[in-house]
Amino acid sequence: MRHTIRTVLIAAVAVALLALFLQNVDLRGVASEIVHAQPAWLVLALVTMPINLALRAWRWQYLLAPLGGATFDNVFRATAIGFAASSLLPARAGEVIRPYFLARRAKMSATGAFATVVLERALDTLAVLFLLAVYVWSAGPELGTTNPSALTAVTFAGAVAGGAVLVALAVFFVISGDPAGVKRTLERLGRVLPSTFAALLAGVAERFVTGLGAVRRPGRLTGALVLSLPLWLCISLGIWAVARAFELVVPFAGSFLLVAILVIGVAVPTPGAVGGFHEAFRLGTTMFFGAPNQAAVGAAIVLHVFSFGPHLLIGLLYAAQEGLNFGKMRQLADQAQPGESA
Repeated sequence: MRHTIRTVLIAAVAVALLALFLQNVDLRGVASEIVHAQPAWLVLALVTMPINLALRAWRWQYLLAPLGGATFDNVFRATAIGFAASSLLPARAGEVIRPYFLARRAKMSATGAFATVVLERALDTLAVLFLLAVYVWSAGPELGTTNPSALTAVTFAGAVAGGAVLVALAVFFVISGDPAGVKRTLERLGRVLPSTFAALLAGVAERFVTGLGAVRRPGRLTGALVLSLPLWLCISLGIWAVARAFELVVPFAGSFLLVAILVIGVAVPTPGAVGGFHEAFRLGTTMFFGAPNQAAVGAAIVLHVFSFGPHLLIGLLYAAQEGLNFGKMRQLADQAQPGESA
């Protein structure tokens, strides 16, 4: 019953966002924009997508090293399957499935691997905010936007998010220094909770904190952050190439701003970020760069297909090799709790 209610709510959000995205839009005009998009720029955008996937897997493999490590093949396979699951299932289910799947193949703690995914998200946020700062402080004053007040609001929100991430990393640094101590602390909950539950919670917490081991290694954490920059520059290149294909007046540095806005859009927990992704791109290009609405809608549709299509196809190919269909992916998402271990 709970799953049904959640599914209905997420579907309603997706429909509402798509309705907003397509409001007062001439669909024939949008189709014409897509047909007349410049193919060379579209090819460039499409080429960046599998590269993004490989860069994500490379960075994740680097973060997993303190847990014993995993081969690039296993990490890439798990990453692709996870992204395919997130494209088909709500609530970014792939973020839980991929560490669980990797743990079964690499014989490591699924909870520890999940902790590295949480760390990835923190590094992603810092990388995106760094690029946004580059745009605002360097290129922004020269390139400008059509909505300076909205840019100020985005900058303020980014500063708040950056502060929250830094606080989270500081907390991770403190607790990751003594996983056994965290376990002992939580075991004391047995005085007020059932002892079995308290012991389970303590074990989960210890494995999770162990997975944050990279935070205690400044060189490795810095290396992971450095690896995040080419990843997000590649993503920005794909966004810019699609904008150029539709003749939107967006400078390359402007794609840094669009990336930050798209991160907010994909946070809406619809399968494949449907609706949130589209409306975020449309708003970003029309509000900040004065893009024509029909061209922005067409570009958003193509960019979404390019951003999720290659990852979905690669992930489904690997999933088929593992005997995973849609139903089994959904079942795996329900079973793949951070507390499970392989």
